Amino acid sequence: MRAGILFRSAVALLQLCVVITSLAKAFTTIPISNARVCNHQSMTQCPSKVATTRLMAQCSEKEASSAIDKVVSALRKDKDANKELGRLAKTNNVLGFGMPRPGVIAVRFNASFQKGGKGNSSIPLPFGLGQSEKKEGRGTMVGQVKASVDAKTGKLLEVSVFRDLGYGRSFNMKV
Repeated sequence: MRAGILFRSAVALLQLCVVITSLAKAFTTIPISNARVCNHQSMTQCPSKVATTRLMAQCSEKEASSAIDKVVSALRKDKDANKELGRLAKTNNVLGFGMPRPGVIAVRFNASFQKGGKGNSSIPLPFGLGQSEKKEGRGTMVGQVKASVDAKTGKLLEVSVFRDLGYGRSFNMKV
């Protein structure tokens, strides 16, 4: 009796695995007769009967770096951004880049904005030698910058700065 139940449950589990793998294949591949070959994808790269779908076009690190430089310079020049966020001190790390649409480079990175004060700490030096000149980071806010740049012209399409990981207020730069 128990062997029969175990056998039926094993068969049902195998059938479930087959259904899941067939669904996964259905969403990741398309027949070559229906495939659209883009300029970045040629038949020599994909000689089989089935071509995998590409969700995003490729963007080089150099293109992304130049896009980030343009966004940083625009944020430094914008008076509204300087008033609301503060002066862009530095970019901390790049979170991602790519081309969601052909001809548009999307970048996302963290940047430090410093609003006011010199940021020097008031830690006394030993033996009464005065105050230290160590940077404390007072008035510094780290925001996540999300921007889209035209790949051909380098023109900014949209720039948003999210405070508090996007749960708080955000700043949308007028482009």
